Amino acid sequence: MTDNNKTSGTDKDTSAPASPTGKETPSSSKQSGKPSATDKSAAKSTPADTPASDKNAATPPPANQEKKGSNKLSVVAIVLVIALGGGLYYHGHQQSQQLTANITALTDEISSLKSALADSEKQSQEAVKKAVQDTQVLIEQQDTTIKSLQSALADVKGRRPNDWLLAEADYLVNQAARKLWLEHDVLTATTLMQNADQRIAELNDPSLTPIRQAMAKDIQQLKAVKRIDRDGIVLRLNSLQQEVDKLPLANAIMPEAEEVAPQKVSGNVDDWQQNLKASFSDFVGKFITYRKREGDVVPLLTPAQTFYLQENLKAKLDQAVTSVYRENGRLYAESLKTAKDWAERFYNQDADITKSFIATLTNLSQQTIEVSYPEALESQALISDMLADRLRRDLAPLQTGENNQ
Repeated sequence: MTDNNKTSGTDKDTSAPASPTGKETPSSSKQSGKPSATDKSAAKSTPADTPASDKNAATPPPANQEKKGSNKLSVVAIVLVIALGGGLYYHGHQQSQQLTANITALTDEISSLKSALADSEKQSQEAVKKAVQDTQVLIEQQDTTIKSLQSALADVKGRRPNDWLLAEADYLVNQAARKLWLEHDVLTATTLMQNADQRIAELNDPSLTPIRQAMAKDIQQLKAVKRIDRDGIVLRLNSLQQEVDKLPLANAIMPEAEEVAPQKVSGNVDDWQQNLKASFSDFVGKFITYRKREGDVVPLLTPAQTFYLQENLKAKLDQAVTSVYRENGRLYAESLKTAKDWAERFYNQDADITKSFIATLTNLSQQTIEVSYPEALESQALISDMLADRLRRDLAPLQTGENNQ
């Protein structure tokens, strides 16, 4: 573009020379067109003797300024493009580095996990292998123990085929002791001891003679224990409870009045005052009677008091029943004594049912409910020791075999 302008200017210089007055020829004005204000100012500032080529050379500055402006814009655009490209490149480079670092970390983590998994798998395999070996050893030991037990059991059966009778006798003796001390059932305890003695007699073993002697002594002691008919006593007390509501109440009870000797009229005239007083007292006594009494007066009971009396009397009899089973002689005697006192005080003593009630209470209060039991059964310890000793002797060969293994 610059070269074309320069060529056109040269052509102008060759085609039309400048006039001496510095004015352009018509041909040059026609070719270049109407000059601008800038050209005019440049022409004014140019000397008159300057050739036409100098005038034409001063005309291009506006085009250079436009080129400079466009060049600046181009440079700015290029700089922006380069900056944007650099930013994008830098951002992409940073992301690439971050992704590379993440991939490296994940790769390391996967490698460590694979290593840990391999170690864990190896340890698990070793543990399983060791467990299998231990189990096999244990199974072999168990097989050996079972064979030893079977051998020992066969040996025991061959030597003492009836030792189970001794164990049964020991069980019966223990049951007898439990019945005696926990339930105070002497009859059942005696029967169990006799059955145990029969089991030992069936063994026909002379070494068990001391045990049979101790059992005979224990059986004799049990037979000597006083038998108390607890059920009979309790049934009689229950029947008395049912009769309480039928007992007739006594009327108001008053103490006996003092007997006053009647005054007699004397035949002496000097005793006229006493005779007059005696006659007056005898006359008044037929209308008004005054008696002097000393003692407590028992009034009639109200219905509520009667109900409470009956319930309290039943409670005392029930307390006596409990004392029978607990063998509490003191509480038993106190309960019956209180019941008897209430019956004699508040009920009609002339009624036959009251007399029978009080007589039954008196009879029951004379019963003994406390029993002295043997402190221990001598045969219990002997038979337990004998059974344990035989068991140790029978298992001794088995324990020796296990120790040798």
